[in-house]
Amino acid sequence: MIRRMRLRLGLVWMAGTVAIAAIAAEASTRARAVEADKYAVYAVRFATITGFPVSSLVAGAERGRRIDLAMTIWVLKGADGRVALVDTGFHRARHFKEFAVTDYVSPADAIAPLGIGPQDVNDIFLSHMHWDHAGGLDLFPRARLWIQRAEYAYYTGDAWQAPGSHGGIDAEDAIEVVRRNTEGRVTLLDGDDETSISGIGFGVGGKHTRESQFVSVATRAGTVVLASDNMYLYENRDRHAAIAQTLDPVSNLRTQARMALLAAKPTLLIPGHDPAVFDRFPHISDRIVRID
Repeated sequence: MIRRMRLRLGLVWMAGTVAIAAIAAEASTRARAVEADKYAVYAVRFATITGFPVSSLVAGAERGRRIDLAMTIWVLKGADGRVALVDTGFHRARHFKEFAVTDYVSPADAIAPLGIGPQDVNDIFLSHMHWDHAGGLDLFPRARLWIQRAEYAYYTGDAWQAPGSHGGIDAEDAIEVVRRNTEGRVTLLDGDDETSISGIGFGVGGKHTRESQFVSVATRAGTVVLASDNMYLYENRDRHAAIAQTLDPVSNLRTQARMALLAAKPTLLIPGHDPAVFDRFPHISDRIVRID
């Protein structure tokens, strides 16, 4: 009897040991998965628009002040090989006639120093539909597009019907997102989303357009928040000033405050067009800095 009890106790102990080992292995696997879901974040300056009025960027800014805008896209490189862009820039000739564009390199070529080309981009996280952010979609033909459903619906539909508004939207970009949708390569997001892609968060509320979004990214340094045009310049943050071009200034200020809370530290909230970004982070090349 005693011998049988000892045998049973031994089996129980062995089963417990196996279970603990299995749990430990699963925890280790999960830890590695979390690590794999961190990204390296790069800001890529593909052009400059010179002499842009600051009062068109920062609500209440003094008229007459000018700034040379950094036209920027962001590259996210995952440990698992995933490559994503936040926004795509532009390339169509008419925009060079409308704005003082200098120092231009096609966004498809501007990412080359990172060892990637257009064919390597898996995903595009589009902040909004304005021409200088959506105008390079067709340069990255293999990528899946992630866009807010309300942004997609409005700028491919009612925006082109009276009394809708499509200022700043290029019809060719609207056609491109529809075409990509018909090919099954568009994901429509319904507001805030932190679960669809591990390590990536989408947030709304900036109201630069119908449903502009910002992107938060898990990195080795903590969460980086890429504001895009929901916060044009560091000056918006420092002066607690809404962007000058927004459908809802109150909502925009709330979103700026929220982005600041999400960022792991103040330096990791990145504005959309501030040339100072390229002075505050280490350079990978003349046009590229690493954010994280």
